[in-house]
Amino acid sequence: MNHAVIPIAVVDAEARRERKRQGPKGRRVDPGALEQVRQLLGDAPRRRDLLIEHLHKIQDRYGHLSAAHLAALAQEMRLAQTEVYEVASFYHHFDIVKEGETPPPALTVRVCDGLACEMAGARDLLQRLPALLGRDVRVIAAPCIGRCEQAPAVAVGQVPVPRASCEAVAARAAAPTHARQGTEDAIGHDRYCAEGGYALLRDCMSGARDVESVIRTLEDSGLRGLGGAGFPAGRKWRIVRAEPGPRLMAVNIDEGEPGTFKDRVLLERDPHRFLEGMLIAAWAVGVERVYIYLRDEYHGCRALLEQELANLKANPPVAGMPEIELRRGAGAYICGEESAMIESIEGKRGMPRLRPPYVAQVGLFGRPTLEHNFETLYWVRELIEKGGAWFASHGRNGRHGLRSFSVSGRVKQPGVKLAPAGITIRELIDEYCGGMQEGHTFYAYLPGGASGGILPATMGDIPLDFDTLQPYGCFIGSAAVMVLSDHDTAVDAARNMMRFFKHESCGQCTPCRNGTAKASALIEQPRWDVDLLADLSAVMRDASICGLGQAAPNPIDCVVKYFPDELA
Repeated sequence: MNHAVIPIAVVDAEARRERKRQGPKGRRVDPGALEQVRQLLGDAPRRRDLLIEHLHKIQDRYGHLSAAHLAALAQEMRLAQTEVYEVASFYHHFDIVKEGETPPPALTVRVCDGLACEMAGARDLLQRLPALLGRDVRVIAAPCIGRCEQAPAVAVGQVPVPRASCEAVAARAAAPTHARQGTEDAIGHDRYCAEGGYALLRDCMSGARDVESVIRTLEDSGLRGLGGAGFPAGRKWRIVRAEPGPRLMAVNIDEGEPGTFKDRVLLERDPHRFLEGMLIAAWAVGVERVYIYLRDEYHGCRALLEQELANLKANPPVAGMPEIELRRGAGAYICGEESAMIESIEGKRGMPRLRPPYVAQVGLFGRPTLEHNFETLYWVRELIEKGGAWFASHGRNGRHGLRSFSVSGRVKQPGVKLAPAGITIRELIDEYCGGMQEGHTFYAYLPGGASGGILPATMGDIPLDFDTLQPYGCFIGSAAVMVLSDHDTAVDAARNMMRFFKHESCGQCTPCRNGTAKASALIEQPRWDVDLLADLSAVMRDASICGLGQAAPNPIDCVVKYFPDELA
């Protein structure tokens, strides 16, 4: 970061304000750029918590963030230019153009190079598309964009191209603003209400159901946080409810873990089921304001949510609903449930992930905050209507409940699979995915996305659930299951994962920033320095301040432990 160095001196207040308004190079604000920014922002509040939203307005309108616009935005929001620059430069989807630099082409094509897409031919797309599309289109590799079941996935501007070919991408690039976004069959407000939607919320608000019985139902069901942490949902509600108000809620629909796409698929189908669960949680805990954080890659989902939230506001099912704000991400994996919201609301750089029960003490703006993953809230209505025992009655191998598995890779039928908790990977592949692809034999699997580790097919009978994989150095996380075949290697999978971690490290702490880069370089070599990698793994686990650096060594450690023949 290039901070301004200001000598200590006695200056008047106006000089201090002017110095603060100037950026790292002391740039003065251009009147024309200031007027453009003011027109874009219109009558929107200039609060600092809306910084990312306002940056998006400039990026969307001009295709980049010029130095002049950043300086103008800083003045308009009464922020230091360094603050605006640091936030903008952190996120991958903001293109900063400094003085004298050439802006990027008007159209950007992002080719996902995540593991599932790499196995499906993303490298070939990256090699061929630049020449095919020409100089007026920018083609770049992008980390997982949440469409692993549609591999190889490409985004042309803000429009997804599933199972992309060069021809399909070229056709979409010729007409980038007209495309199906996957939300056309979503259950809208009127249909949801006609089919009994929001009746449960009305029962809660009217007193027909009391808070204690609702929370006890969640506790009896055994429902746990489905974003990866796995903290019991009912207990979380009790903890935050017991804290003095005002209370807030942060909802994570970022799911940036490679291999994860369940929230997107469920949202595309039935947004109001999630919204009703969210409002019931807000009622039970006593939440006055809700912030929904949605990853920027989900453009169709954002349009859908904006429309359905407007419908909900225009036709409220009950009086006294909390304020709901939809916040847009900008491409950053390290944003976990609460830290994502803090970044979105306070405009801070990479912050350590906060996990329950700490949400009761450290929340948004320092307030008690209930944090939830989308899927957890999606289950609330059905679970309360059918009872905790119904949910707990499902399961295999001594486990209880249902899980939405995001399955990608070498299976015939990838997608979101609603299956019993505790199912094994072999059962999941055979019963829910139509088996392996023709000509492919099951070789290995990642049970929990990029950070959940890699296991061989010989260990394919381990129940998939919380706490069952830890003895093997793995975890289920958000149930992002990626399947490898005999056409793949665990070494290549680990290399792909470590490139992702290197790209996504926020750089705030040395063990993660340097560790991911060093580990990535080491495993790209034909022969691995196993002893050095072990030392590096220990340091990253012990000293990194957030889950990214702590879990990043998992794929490497699993290759060394379970696939030694690949390293021979």
